[in-house]
Amino acid sequence: MSWLSQIDYWHWLVLGILLVVLEVFSPGVYFMWLGVAAILVGGVLYWLPDLGWQTQLVLFAVFSVVSIALLRVFLQRHPIESDEPTLNRRGEQYVGRILTLSDPIENGVGRVKVDDTLWRVEGPDCPAGTRVRVVGVDGVAFRVEPEND
Repeated sequence: MSWLSQIDYWHWLVLGILLVVLEVFSPGVYFMWLGVAAILVGGVLYWLPDLGWQTQLVLFAVFSVVSIALLRVFLQRHPIESDEPTLNRRGEQYVGRILTLSDPIENGVGRVKVDDTLWRVEGPDCPAGTRVRVVGVDGVAFRVEPEND
């Protein structure tokens, strides 16, 4: 563990830059904030070069937690807007769409063909061929209501 006592400020700066670069290749936004924390520790160590490695690691942990907590608070107050909010929720893309039942809804369950796929539907009993509106998604099943012309 003697190598830990030889950590200099530039080691933290390089670690910070590597973590920020790693962020580009990974999902989420946590590596960037760990990188910011490492860069902050490098800055503190530049101004206070006699800090022990234990203090450096504690500072890194504190800066990491604080930066991630601040990010979460910021994102709660300023959520990220998307031009495709249902992109990864395929079923929700069909809410509001009018479909025709392939199989009747019996005992609250039926099927509808959407493009080339059969989807399970749940709603009031209706005969096959009835036009229904998708009003919601429950797991992999559409919740539907008969269309009112």
